[in-house]
Amino acid sequence: MGALSETKEEIDDKRALVAYLAAGCKPSSAWRIGTEHEKIGFRLDDLAPLPYDGPQGIQAMLMGMTRFGWKPVYERDNVIALTFDNQSITLEPGGQFELSGAPLETIHQTCEEVNAHLDQVRTVASELGVGFLGIGIQPKWRRDQIPVMPKGRYDIMRAYMPRRGGLGLDMMLRTSTVQANLDYSDEADMVKKFRTSLALQPVAGALFANSPFLEGKPTGYLSYRLHVWSDTDPDRSGVPGFVFEDGMGFERYVDYALDVPMYFVYRNGRYIDASGQSFRDFLAGTLPALPGQRPTLGDFANHLTTIFTDVRLKQYLEMRAADGGPWRRLCALPALWTGLMYDSAALDAAAELVKSWTLEEIREMLAGAAKYGLKARFRGMTLQDVALEVLAIARDGLRRRARLDRGGNDETGFLIALEAIAQTGRTPAEDLLDAYHGRWKRSVDPLFTEYAY
Repeated sequence: MGALSETKEEIDDKRALVAYLAAGCKPSSAWRIGTEHEKIGFRLDDLAPLPYDGPQGIQAMLMGMTRFGWKPVYERDNVIALTFDNQSITLEPGGQFELSGAPLETIHQTCEEVNAHLDQVRTVASELGVGFLGIGIQPKWRRDQIPVMPKGRYDIMRAYMPRRGGLGLDMMLRTSTVQANLDYSDEADMVKKFRTSLALQPVAGALFANSPFLEGKPTGYLSYRLHVWSDTDPDRSGVPGFVFEDGMGFERYVDYALDVPMYFVYRNGRYIDASGQSFRDFLAGTLPALPGQRPTLGDFANHLTTIFTDVRLKQYLEMRAADGGPWRRLCALPALWTGLMYDSAALDAAAELVKSWTLEEIREMLAGAAKYGLKARFRGMTLQDVALEVLAIARDGLRRRARLDRGGNDETGFLIALEAIAQTGRTPAEDLLDAYHGRWKRSVDPLFTEYAY
């Protein structure tokens, strides 16, 4: 759920927050690609989720990874993250094991990073008798059977979530994603990329739909994870309509962020509960949790991590609608968005494609993607038809980027897995359901073997 920032200088004017977002602007030569992906851990002998403590626990995994040069990050006496070479490994509330990759120039480098990470994870996991699963949601265990990681912010969030939505605790404890992070050159470029990518999140959600099970049975959704997000917290989730309105820019996003209720303030290594309170009051020095104190830019950066929209702005843009999956699709997501966003002709074509879509249509597409995947209907066609067009635009963008590996191959090869899905119209979730009703004999247990990393 994001790295913690803690800086000292207090601010009392939202112009500093606008400047913070504007500081993310970079010339295209400095644009980079960040990839994050989460994995669901389990014990090999009984498929049970991993606790934090114990010989087969998350802490043992983290400490085992230090042999590869990772440095532990502590919260009080608990190791809760690792850092190495501009990368980090962090823990989601239910123990989802997340790699937040370094900002890299090409998808080739991204895939090398992912492969190196998974090799390290497999090495340590095999010694502990544990495994990690690539899927969008924990398919077998009830929410009350998932151990909660010892991070202070998660205690605050677990208490607050049920007040705002019915499935927020499922989001925290059971979901798993792959995410791509991309840069912008200036405010206009940010707005164009934000609007275009936000409109296209249903397409990505359908292509990556990979979470049809819950507690051992089909849910009726191809991406139950996407459905979970629809009932997490209306104050901070979904498709924010203001992004498509006149006046969208850094200041408008700051105004939105100031009105997203807070969760916490991080001070001196501990979390102070500010759930439901106003960042505007914090700027004014009247926050009930810290009366008389004002925020720092670090507080604002932390607050931005508690916004859960399908595209999120920090000092870069995060693409967030995709379910987690096997390794071959971990490189496909950043390839899709890089092809669409980092070539000007491709971005123009994608923006033209979505410019007439209404907010209501986008939200309906997202609900349709969760339920029906690529078979969801849109304007007399299906999301499959839209996906094929989007992938063609992305392929052209990657081809024009012409970033070659040592063998002379460009980045278009990373789209092949998605193109196969789009051409057949069958999501990964439908393959899982076929296996469940067929060779798995209505059990999700084989999934832990066949889809483990």
